Amino acid sequence: GKSLLFVGDLIKGVYPASPSSWLFVAIGILATMYMQSDPSMGLITKIQQHLPLRVHNDESVQRIVGVVTLLWLSLILALRFCLKLLLSYHQWMFEKHGRMSNTTKVWVPLVRLLSSRKPLLYSYQSSLPHLPVPAIQDTVSRYLESVRPLLTDPEFKRMSDLANEFESNLGNRLQRYLKLKALWATNYVSDWWEEYVYLRSRGPIMVNSNYYGMDFLYVTPTSVQAARAGNTITALLLYRRKVNREELKPCVCVFCERMFNTTRTPGVETDVLQHWLDSEFVAVYHRGRYFRLWVYRAGRLLSPREIEDQIQRILDDASPPLPGEEKLGALTAGDRIPWAQMRKQYFSSGVNKRSLDIIERAAFFVTLDDEEQGMRGDDPEGNLDRYAKSLLHGKCYDRWFDKSFSVVIYKNGKSGLNAEHSWADAPTVAHLWEYTLATDAFQLGYTEDGHCKGDVEPSLPQPQRLVWNIPAEAQVSSSLAVAQALADDVDCHVFPFREFGKGRIKKCRVSPDAFIQISLQLAYYRDRGGFCLTYEASMTRLFREGRTETVRSCSNESCAFITALEKEECRRLFQLASERHQNLYRMAMTGAGIDRHLFCLYVVSKYLGVESPFLKEVLSEPWRLSTSQTPVQQMNLFDLKNHPDFISLGGGFGPVADDGYGVSYIIVGEDMVNFHVSSKYSCSQTVSNNHFIRQAMMSYIQGMAIVPRKGRMYAFAHFHFLFNHQLFIVNTHSSKIFFFFFF
Repeated sequence: GKSLLFVGDLIKGVYPASPSSWLFVAIGILATMYMQSDPSMGLITKIQQHLPLRVHNDESVQRIVGVVTLLWLSLILALRFCLKLLLSYHQWMFEKHGRMSNTTKVWVPLVRLLSSRKPLLYSYQSSLPHLPVPAIQDTVSRYLESVRPLLTDPEFKRMSDLANEFESNLGNRLQRYLKLKALWATNYVSDWWEEYVYLRSRGPIMVNSNYYGMDFLYVTPTSVQAARAGNTITALLLYRRKVNREELKPCVCVFCERMFNTTRTPGVETDVLQHWLDSEFVAVYHRGRYFRLWVYRAGRLLSPREIEDQIQRILDDASPPLPGEEKLGALTAGDRIPWAQMRKQYFSSGVNKRSLDIIERAAFFVTLDDEEQGMRGDDPEGNLDRYAKSLLHGKCYDRWFDKSFSVVIYKNGKSGLNAEHSWADAPTVAHLWEYTLATDAFQLGYTEDGHCKGDVEPSLPQPQRLVWNIPAEAQVSSSLAVAQALADDVDCHVFPFREFGKGRIKKCRVSPDAFIQISLQLAYYRDRGGFCLTYEASMTRLFREGRTETVRSCSNESCAFITALEKEECRRLFQLASERHQNLYRMAMTGAGIDRHLFCLYVVSKYLGVESPFLKEVLSEPWRLSTSQTPVQQMNLFDLKNHPDFISLGGGFGPVADDGYGVSYIIVGEDMVNFHVSSKYSCSQTVSNNHFIRQAMMSYIQGMAIVPRKGRMYAFAHFHFLFNHQLFIVNTHSSKIFFFFFF
């Protein structure tokens, strides 16, 4: 363990060089000393003046070792600086396919050369550039352009006056403070974003913040609940091992070290993320009881069959819940302040504290659900919707929403997860879940009767039942009532769009993401009769500790196209709208977004105690259409050609605005897109299952909007949609795009 960590830290610390390069530097210096050459421009000569040509004593050896090490460290810093400069170049992303600039042609081999060594998970962090602070006039200008199609002329003039007043006065003062922060902060956005957007929110995190991931659409590898739990838990722990050893490719995320052994603890003013270095057990919930399940025995990870047997013991346990135990998890689903007060009053000492510590220190949380879910029965569409709602909120007390993620294993073997949002974003969890599903189905596998494989040690101790002493007055009914009202109001709809997928869209020389985003805007326009502020999440992983930026997908070009589409005058406008969307996405990924900059300026204004009418209005604008693409990051794990039924359903989230929609989608293979739509029943203007998305998608592909046009495919379209949210180098040759994975 410790030796592996030391080796990993050493390899990571010297990247892009290698530990063995010290020996080459030493050999080079000794060779120059004996050959009496001086490629070091005088440095070796100075060494020779103080050291004999033949080394006879320990002091001389130490001095040579010191000089070699100093030169070696200087070489490492120089290589790292060069790599950072190269990674700061983003112009390649904006170039059209087949029109690579000379600068990019030089840049590609240089990056390949400096990143040719196989990196560990965090090897690139010290070489990534810091997120730049955009010029305030650029951000204000982009903001006004983004809201122009949403405002009338008088409204736009008023907003322009507010923006110009802000830019010329208070904005410059706030910008200076923000640039000061950017000089010493690793990322000027991420810490404030985590604290103020997530941890300081005092409302329920269930539905409002947490999100879910689903199982395979058509296939359930086994119908044995305990067996599915055994393989799933094993796969998750194998992934944790890869994280600890940094064996994952660096494309995953810098925040995945907080994926396991992590919980969000409530506070009156702000919550806190707590992370432990390791945990040898998981917390399990079944029919109102909590258990500690040890998954290691004398340092050995239990076999899948051993974990299955332990899970079966929990399923066979007929003991009733203790008073107050069954619905205890509702505390994590309701408002944060009552949970913080309850935690301090009743869970700060004694058996309650010990049991709560076990849940919070567990590697992750497991719910053995007594319901059956999935696309099944006489109403597969309705069952998919109920499956989504179950993963999003369950019964409001049978998940532990504070854990970094909770795995749900249903009675019929279907699985899923619910993830807390503050510690990382959805692509990180999606990477974990892809690995888990693929390892479960294709690597670990099951016996013919649906049980896990592996041997069983008969002397394993029973899972430990957690003990609680909850006073009668410490009822969780108020938190449960808040959570239940929120859960009952959520309208979820999941539908696989099978008519076509990215394969047919790309033949039309159009970016699949732009196609879907404009389809969503058309669907909203037909549903509500107008346009709205549209949020699309973009990753900023090109920068150190980058998380997300907003792509304001509703643009002048997309609105012009949709208006023309209704009049059947749209082909040229669709192309312009698609290209505009791609450009907005590129700008967000390269640090030229709008919303994170304005958010940080608002935080600075709060620290200084000054009010900005412009910033206050901007940050209060509702995102009535909040969208996100769930990336398929590890297509190599899924052989869709030989196993076409093993396709992922993706995941989803709740609506951001009370009168809006939350839309998540996953582009699966070449011929399918899965959509997850959420809204609230309490809003009479929103209906998740309204068929407008399907109709909008079909409107385009039927020839109203898209005509193949030669030479209009962007390299970035391939970059984003084939390998979404990962960093690749693009090289164009013979009208093909090759991807050299390095980060």
